[in-house]
Amino acid sequence: MDIILHIGAHRCATGSLMAYLEGNAPALAAQGIAVWGPQRARGGVLAGVIPGPGPLSAARQCARAAGRIALHLDRVERQGARHLLISAPHLLGAPAAALRAGRLYPWAGARLAQVVAGFGGRLDRIVLTIRAPEAYWRSVIAMTVMQGHALPDPAALARLAAQPRSWQDLIAEQAEAAPGVDLLILPHERFAALPDRRLAQMLAPSGDPATPDLALPPDRQRPWRNRGPEAAALHRALALDGAPPPAPAVPWCPFTPPQRAALEERYHDDLFWLHAGAHGRARLATDPWPDATPGPDIFRSNRQAPAGAPQTGPHGVAQTGRIDPRARLRQRGQGDDIEEGRMGQAG
Repeated sequence: MDIILHIGAHRCATGSLMAYLEGNAPALAAQGIAVWGPQRARGGVLAGVIPGPGPLSAARQCARAAGRIALHLDRVERQGARHLLISAPHLLGAPAAALRAGRLYPWAGARLAQVVAGFGGRLDRIVLTIRAPEAYWRSVIAMTVMQGHALPDPAALARLAAQPRSWQDLIAEQAEAAPGVDLLILPHERFAALPDRRLAQMLAPSGDPATPDLALPPDRQRPWRNRGPEAAALHRALALDGAPPPAPAVPWCPFTPPQRAALEERYHDDLFWLHAGAHGRARLATDPWPDATPGPDIFRSNRQAPAGAPQTGPHGVAQTGRIDPRARLRQRGQGDDIEEGRMGQAG
């Protein structure tokens, strides 16, 4: 039985992926695909794999978690599953904690090492979805504002844009924490609206772009879970916080243009590094768009959209110089990113 651990990242359409898996559970089970979602992973099976406060020592918590994981894995295998997908983004850490720390999941390497130990060497693949840092942080900030947290001040935003930690660093830490485990990276901009394609990549053997022995059900319902806040709600939350609301019909972004450019350049570096082989530490998923521009050309700054692709986002907001606007990717607005269209609506 292949065991695949999906660790997020947060704000990368994980909820939509889970909706697809839940909606097609019988069809997937018939093909030997079992799924442990975030609720089961966090609240039950993986409890204690990352020790927390309590009456039990850290060593005792880890030992009990390892035993529990082994029992559940054996049970699933006896039931005839050929593939087990475990989705547990919380293993990276909380995005709000990363925002407070001003760095991208600063404790992820140590946390993942504990998780790998808890599985006793049985993990076959770890899957991480990455996202343009400007869009990722904007999404995290919007959600924390909606939860009642203060908007980071300009100095904090400047530190966030200037800090050097990138997806490369996080991926390198994961590779070190999980030696010998296949590490698969999926860009959010290419896979967000394609949960069936994401699943096919997750299940494919290392180096293979497809799973010929599986007939995965197509994503017909296109659910969109945990979406970013509507523009009107975000305006109200920012007003309560004393921050100036975004201008109507302008996508909300807390970063200045130079900060956005720096974050975009960092993501370019990450993608080039992945396309070049990531020093053997990870592999980049096969691009799901057969007509895609070769290379890590996800951003199309100062260039026109390909022929036939719409020039505006899902809510009519102009997207000049934003993420590659593939027409099919825009069906749920995730070709650009969740907040860009919705936060740009007039409140």
